[in-house]
Amino acid sequence: MRSARCPSPSAWTSTPPSSPPRPAWSSASPPRPLPHPEVQPEDPRLLAGRPVPHRAGSTAALAVHAERHPPQGPAWYQTHTIAYAQELGYDVHPIEAYLRRETGAYLDPWHDRLKTAYVDTLADLGVTKELDDRQFLAAMEQHKQVDPAMAAVLSAIKATVKGGVGKLRERPQGKSYKEGERWPALERPTWRPDIRAAVISKARVNMHRKLNNMVKMTGLYPLAVLSDCVVYPSPGDSPLDFLPYAASGKPQPGGFRLGPTPGLAKLEGVQTMLWAVDLMEQGYNPARHIKGGDAVLDEGE
Repeated sequence: MRSARCPSPSAWTSTPPSSPPRPAWSSASPPRPLPHPEVQPEDPRLLAGRPVPHRAGSTAALAVHAERHPPQGPAWYQTHTIAYAQELGYDVHPIEAYLRRETGAYLDPWHDRLKTAYVDTLADLGVTKELDDRQFLAAMEQHKQVDPAMAAVLSAIKATVKGGVGKLRERPQGKSYKEGERWPALERPTWRPDIRAAVISKARVNMHRKLNNMVKMTGLYPLAVLSDCVVYPSPGDSPLDFLPYAASGKPQPGGFRLGPTPGLAKLEGVQTMLWAVDLMEQGYNPARHIKGGDAVLDEGE
């Protein structure tokens, strides 16, 4: 959807600047423009709206903007993002959308096949669903040494997921491309930036819910966030030292939980607080470097 006015409870004082350019669509599956739409999270809409301003003590901007510095004018947003902004108390009024009436579980077969392959491969490496959290952490620490060939298969599965989602918005390729020209990917029915945006938006909203729940259950805020990586302060060198658990020893629902299936958390790395502070003072994001190399940054919606 195209620009929506999204004043915060503290309200905007300036008029919206000019609207952002409309997105490029595949000629094989163009959406239908829809002015002044209602926000319905179940619909496959691509939305745009005015940026939600950051409020002191609030993490709302993290849920809406992928960028470190949010846009200062109208921008494109996916339906899940706009609906969540409304849920957080922002007054959002989309003024244009691109809507497809045809809906379906487009990615389900692909997702289910890769999820099964990922879980089964981890199990072959000794990381199974039956392990408790302490056993899970120990198994994950050693799984690459159990069978290097199978560990390479696991890496290939993860790369397939990332590459498959990225392919939905394939960029121009080659030195001969001139800015403003159409490129071959636009003519394919699989060029679907709206689906990629929906995947990223839904993942970001889900993570933000967990971040908020972590604050409620533990009082902890993250030091850094990058894509699907979150860095938390901890009194010890294990996630068990700060993740919320019930008196029974079971993980509290709603926060981050350890486990081998997609959607559950895994340990990326452990560093000292001094290390993190030093990086932040230099303007770097600790979440990018926490595992000893650069984490991958998705470009957002």
